[in-house]
Amino acid sequence: MTALELGIRLKAMYSQKNVNKVAMIHLFGVIFAQTMRNEDIKPIEVLKAAQMPESYVTEINKGINLSKYVTVRDEYEELVNLLKE
Repeated sequence: MTALELGIRLKAMYSQKNVNKVAMIHLFGVIFAQTMRNEDIKPIEVLKAAQMPESYVTEINKGINLSKYVTVRDEYEELVNLLKE
């Protein structure tokens, strides 16, 4: 997966209606942490591809750090599966 593909997915999560925007950035970090590590993609690259503020690097990093300790709830599994395709 490329930074551009991840950027598209981040933008899609962030742009949903009736969601906590910052929480979606954290969730993105949780969901795609391993992908970003495996592909050596930095959060700043994803944000640039998504045309989002670079200041959100911290928020993605929070999600990446949390990924070792949390699992995605069932209600978001469908979202996760759609985003990973």
